[in-house]
Amino acid sequence: MSNIKTVSTEPFEGQKPGTSGLRKRVKVFQQNHYTENFIQAMLEAIPEADGGAKNATLVVGGDGRYYSDQVLQVIVKCSLGQGVSKLIVGRNGIVSTPAASNIIRKRKATGGILLTASHNPGGPDNDFGIKYNCSNGGPAPESVTNKIYEISKNIKELKLGDAPKVDFSKLGTQQVGNLTIEIIDGVDDYVELMKEIFDFDAIKSFFANNKDFKMLFDGMNGVTGPYGHRLFVEEFGLPESSVMRCVPKPDFGGAHPDPNLTYAHDLVEAVEKQGFDFGAASDGDGDRNMIIGKKAFVTPSDSVAIIAHYAKEAIPYFMKHGVNGLARSMPTSQAIDLVAKKMGVENFEVPTGWKFFGNLMDAGRCSICGEESFGTGSDHIREKDGLWAVLAWLSIIAYVNKDKKAGVQDILQAHYKLYGRNFFSRYDYEEVDGQRAEDMVNRLRDQISKKELENKTVGGFTIAKADDFEYLDPIDGSVSKNQGIRIIFKDGSRIIIRLSGTGSQGATVRLYVEKYSSNAAEYADDAQVGLKPLIDVALELSQLEKYTGRKEPTVIT
Repeated sequence: MSNIKTVSTEPFEGQKPGTSGLRKRVKVFQQNHYTENFIQAMLEAIPEADGGAKNATLVVGGDGRYYSDQVLQVIVKCSLGQGVSKLIVGRNGIVSTPAASNIIRKRKATGGILLTASHNPGGPDNDFGIKYNCSNGGPAPESVTNKIYEISKNIKELKLGDAPKVDFSKLGTQQVGNLTIEIIDGVDDYVELMKEIFDFDAIKSFFANNKDFKMLFDGMNGVTGPYGHRLFVEEFGLPESSVMRCVPKPDFGGAHPDPNLTYAHDLVEAVEKQGFDFGAASDGDGDRNMIIGKKAFVTPSDSVAIIAHYAKEAIPYFMKHGVNGLARSMPTSQAIDLVAKKMGVENFEVPTGWKFFGNLMDAGRCSICGEESFGTGSDHIREKDGLWAVLAWLSIIAYVNKDKKAGVQDILQAHYKLYGRNFFSRYDYEEVDGQRAEDMVNRLRDQISKKELENKTVGGFTIAKADDFEYLDPIDGSVSKNQGIRIIFKDGSRIIIRLSGTGSQGATVRLYVEKYSSNAAEYADDAQVGLKPLIDVALELSQLEKYTGRKEPTVIT
């Protein structure tokens, strides 16, 4: 039995987890006892229904970003101190977020600790993150994150096990005092799950029968590199040239591991110049995705709608289980709403944050869901899943090509002809002054409360409704307020403005614009051209430049 020592400590300000855990600069986590405080608070906050930390089994993994190796050792010491029974850890601490969700569910674990800041840059001067996932495999709800925060504000002592340094590179089981540590290959269980969901033989046959069809997957130096290599090269037999940047790096190779047109420009350029038919990328921790084709970018909003449309025809999992409902985050375009209506299934609009989808899935009311921030998923786990979305698209391509030759652009245009097109774009203004951003949003809230915006016409668009989105969870009855400013126009167009909690410092202002068209002559138009009048209205109404000082967004998607 290892010795447990009690160490005095003091609370740190601001250890409040957001929708995806606690994210700060590495140097913040490196402060003496900062990480220990937070992990102990997290362990103490494990819901009583799960029995708390004592005798718990926890899955531990992450994206391998800088500082992960040291935090793994801290988790061992804190787990000993709190009486945790077992840790199931990915080799070298590497497990993608969706794979961790699957392992928690498959092994019936108490929960999981994920070391990731998702799509944020890594390295000694960049970001680190820690989040807790519950026994359903999904992110901790506010009841748990609030409890973590309350404990963190009053923590006075740490209970730490006196443990030798654990070698996380060796597969197998080892004992440290009363704590069992099982080190697993983080890829195996995930690939096994994907084989249960998709028809791997159909995808392999498609590639075998269409030798001229080339794909390129970009792991962005993140966690999905080994997963992508296993799937595309080893399982489907594609050449090594079908994958790029597939070795996880602590600093993501100095790149920004966010799969969008700006940060995945290496992939975009390669697809364009080398004539790839299909391109895909995933982010640092593997829960996001981007899909592109020849002269075609699939917005995440369109992607989830197209996956939902073909689900029961192209994906065995949905052929077997059916589609019980569809859902999207509030800022995501309404394209999936149209699919839900045609399918005759329930459709939900939820706040940003995957935990809201998880509630619906646990109740059997949502099968496929997505958010415009490049997250797509289904009820196979309780996290968004980047590689699942890529495999879904390959399944659709294989299915459609049984009857005719069709690429990504053809699939997009066929979808628009059936449903119309929801032109959609998001403007991100990163690391702006937090107080100024709050002032901008509060001004809009004040106008909404005074009903100053309704029936107002700006740039030819007349406002039908303006509110600050509020969500009543139909499963647990909880209410989430102040989830984003919505300005809805009489023609159905929308402007959404919200502050994101995924950055580690400053504020990120996200501006979303959406315009529906049923005019087939417009379906092939560039979204930025078609949306420009609405973007101008959004900038005028928000006075964004005045408040943030920014004339241009950091990223446009």
